[in-house]
Amino acid sequence: MASKAPRRTAERILASALGLFNRFGEPNVATTMVAADLGISPGNLYYHYPGKEDIVNHLFGQFQDDMQALLPAAQDVKDLEDAWFFMHSLFELVWRYRFLYRDLNDLLSKYRQLEQQVKQVLADKHAAFLTLLKRLGDQGWLTQSPTERDSSATQMLVMLTWWLSYEYVRDPRHALEDANAQGGVSRGAQQVLGLLLPYLQAQPKAQLTALLQMYNAPPSA
Repeated sequence: MASKAPRRTAERILASALGLFNRFGEPNVATTMVAADLGISPGNLYYHYPGKEDIVNHLFGQFQDDMQALLPAAQDVKDLEDAWFFMHSLFELVWRYRFLYRDLNDLLSKYRQLEQQVKQVLADKHAAFLTLLKRLGDQGWLTQSPTERDSSATQMLVMLTWWLSYEYVRDPRHALEDANAQGGVSRGAQQVLGLLLPYLQAQPKAQLTALLQMYNAPPSA
């Protein structure tokens, strides 16, 4: 069997930076730390990425591509279990790039290129939530007016965007460590889908409640 070709240095730099940003926060990681983590010289890193902004922009580009690949799955939601798996997948992606969410305000204040890109991602996620809610409504799971649907999509978007900040504030030393990935992702998905409970009739409400309990994760602190 042929062995895998080693990853290019540019790819290794992005992978190392993502891990360090996720663990320590982007503001606390210098490019020299990334170079040291890889055992390469700062000059070698700067050859590929002249500054930390270039690394952040490339990582955001990867995140945006992954998000664009995932969001169309909202069109395939037929029932509450489908909605759960879509939401869980969404939170898994958020977790993979969690520094973008934890450090969002700081990143926007420093990197102007992100401003429009973040707005576009927010708009795309809002549209996907609208699609999910309409699909559930068309299947008879939800009863919502168009105004209620738009409001619910916004609430879901806000909770998705700042859930990990809430987790972090509750347990700053441990919440965003890799060991807590499953719990953080599941709790976020549960809370977002829980926003639908007031719009469900008795039977689907009981089904969603049972589904959320099945995947229940204890709090991190």
